[in-house]
Amino acid sequence: MGVAYRVLFTSTFAFVVCFAVWMMFGVIGIPIRQELGLNATEFGLLTATPVLSGAVLRLPLGIWTDRFGGRVVMTALLAACAVPVWLVGYAGELWQLLLVGLVLGTVGASFAVGTPYVARFFPASRRGFAMGVFGAGTSGAALNLFVTPLLVARYGWRTVPHIYAVALLVTAVLFWLLAAPDPGVGKSSGTAPGMGAQLRVLRDPRVWKYCQYYSLTFGGFTALSLWMPQYFIGEYGVAIGVAAALAASFSLPAGALRALGGALSDKFGAHATTWWVLWVAWIALFLLSYPQTQLTVHTIRGPAAFHIGLSLWFFVPLLFVLGVVLAFGMASTFKYLGDDFPDHLGVVTGIVGLAGGMGGFLLPILWGALLDLLGIRSSAFMLLYGIVWVSLILIYFTEARRVDFHGIEAAR
Repeated sequence: MGVAYRVLFTSTFAFVVCFAVWMMFGVIGIPIRQELGLNATEFGLLTATPVLSGAVLRLPLGIWTDRFGGRVVMTALLAACAVPVWLVGYAGELWQLLLVGLVLGTVGASFAVGTPYVARFFPASRRGFAMGVFGAGTSGAALNLFVTPLLVARYGWRTVPHIYAVALLVTAVLFWLLAAPDPGVGKSSGTAPGMGAQLRVLRDPRVWKYCQYYSLTFGGFTALSLWMPQYFIGEYGVAIGVAAALAASFSLPAGALRALGGALSDKFGAHATTWWVLWVAWIALFLLSYPQTQLTVHTIRGPAAFHIGLSLWFFVPLLFVLGVVLAFGMASTFKYLGDDFPDHLGVVTGIVGLAGGMGGFLLPILWGALLDLLGIRSSAFMLLYGIVWVSLILIYFTEARRVDFHGIEAAR
């Protein structure tokens, strides 16, 4: 197991770096927005564009990982993405930032490489834990929130992508030296199944159900990691450094506790974990959705004004809870995949990861449009609340009526 854990921790470190780079525009986008005079929709598009390419490329990279091995694909990905990341520092217009952001977003597809790669080194009974630990690399979003504001304050936003580009190259070298060849991946291309055979698994309706779960858990996590710094600035009037630190209260647990979510999924089953995740998220989002409201009641003594809304010190703990349950939900979704599709993890994690990434791409744009349209910042949480309802209905009709809440098949 020594090699397995070395691969696990090396891959997790690489994913942390990749995710920090992927979330970069969530922080540097704030001074860019001021510099270019962007509205909320344009800001949402700027932050979401890297997520689009990272989502779309998860499927082909998952397939290539099944064919060529995670060590080769991950190393190539880290090295290649350093170039567009470096070029961000020279962009001066929105279209340039969108174009280079679309290319650098490829780094977000690293998840579809590392997940099947890590899973091959562990038995089925430990696969949920292993994929949960690897998934904890999403804590790179918190790393970005802690490090990037300091770099922006000291050197300006254009230096940040140059530092991240160097970090990607160093990580590529370390990964190649410390990772191990994939077990079960033949060196001869003739031993690998054709692409048509690999894609045949997508006919299974369970794949698309798990896509919906992951578009909420991972998509919601990714989008909120990008959106929350500017949310804190606009809603509570804090400085960018404070806003990033407060946003980390969401991103950090969602990354660090994903491994715990994997362990819980191993113990209680993917269904039981996902079921309770959705209900807790439903409650948290219901409270987070309530906008700042000023009420005037006409009494016999004259008008009496009341303010209803979440204070900063109530909002942050609720956001923390949401981050924890989304972390558990990300892990439980991939426990489903490890149990149901052990021989097709590359292609299945690719398509499910694509769905999650598409959620992370679309949500900031929709939130920006809603903010421009309604002028209510908490409309972001209102939209997520509706998506949770869809997930609850789906899991009830497909699983809850035939599986008990401990993940054990109910007698028919």
